[in-house]
Amino acid sequence: MDDLLHILPWAALACVLTTMIELVVLRLVRDRPAEVMITVLVVVPILAVLIFVVMISGFMFTPQLGWTAITCGLIAIAVIPTAVVLGRRITRRGIQAEAARAAERQVDASRRELVAWVSHDLRTPLSGIRAMSEALQDGVVTDPAEVAGYAGRISTETDRLSRMVDDLFELSKITAGALQLTYRPVPLEDAVSQAVDAVSVTAVRRGVTLAVDPPGNWPTVSGSGPELDRVLRNLLINAVRHTPDGDSVMIIARVDGGTARLTIQDGCGGIPEAELPRVFEVGFRGGSARTPGIDDPQTGAGLGLAIVRGLVELHRGTVTVRNHGPGCRFEVSLPLIN
Repeated sequence: MDDLLHILPWAALACVLTTMIELVVLRLVRDRPAEVMITVLVVVPILAVLIFVVMISGFMFTPQLGWTAITCGLIAIAVIPTAVVLGRRITRRGIQAEAARAAERQVDASRRELVAWVSHDLRTPLSGIRAMSEALQDGVVTDPAEVAGYAGRISTETDRLSRMVDDLFELSKITAGALQLTYRPVPLEDAVSQAVDAVSVTAVRRGVTLAVDPPGNWPTVSGSGPELDRVLRNLLINAVRHTPDGDSVMIIARVDGGTARLTIQDGCGGIPEAELPRVFEVGFRGGSARTPGIDDPQTGAGLGLAIVRGLVELHRGTVTVRNHGPGCRFEVSLPLIN
């Protein structure tokens, strides 16, 4: 009993000193990885126990001190690796959580940007439709030719609104993972021909030439025909829209190993390097983008290239863009049919 009473003050002092040392050391390593901090929490008490035994033994080597040292060493061997592994897991999960939060913030920012873009772009055709409808309703326009012209412009703006809604619906299905594709062999030559035919009227109206540089042997890719057609049409419409009158858009098809590469070269004059990483973002149309007007019925809400990226990724492919020559070069890579 007397020995216990003799030890208690030393034990209390050891607890206080251990707590103070841990607080000081943890403050010093607060910016270090989690495994360092957890290792400190483990090592300091073990050392404190060893020092405590040394103190109560009168700083003399005794059997009790020897067994205590061996026990502390075995505990350290067993616990320290576990502390390091646990700390690394905590660090890794913290990094993953931060990445998830960053991704969520980016999605929220993209969603807000999308709402802003769409609200702005919907307001323009709606305002035009409202103004023309009121003019017709109030009898401001009575000449048959003018009435027909107003009706045609209202139809054009209605078509644009319909395309915007379709794009939003398509993009929402892609981002939500609700778009299920049925993969089958798709001859790339047929897909390119259909897309060129669909865009040729717009190209002729704008004075832009569509040219195809075919490979030696057209490949067959694995994909969904309607979605691949949507990808090619969006890319071609984008290229034609930004290519000056009298210039040309080149479609280049090549085979690289087990991949088909389809390149669309336009004459847009290039995109600022700082904006290239944002080309496929929702709502992005570049610093030189103009508000859609009645004279350009193909202009949308900046969703076309975002849809392209989503559909290409669903096909297990990639799409990239870079400045090349007189404009931009979009390249779509798709897996060949097995």
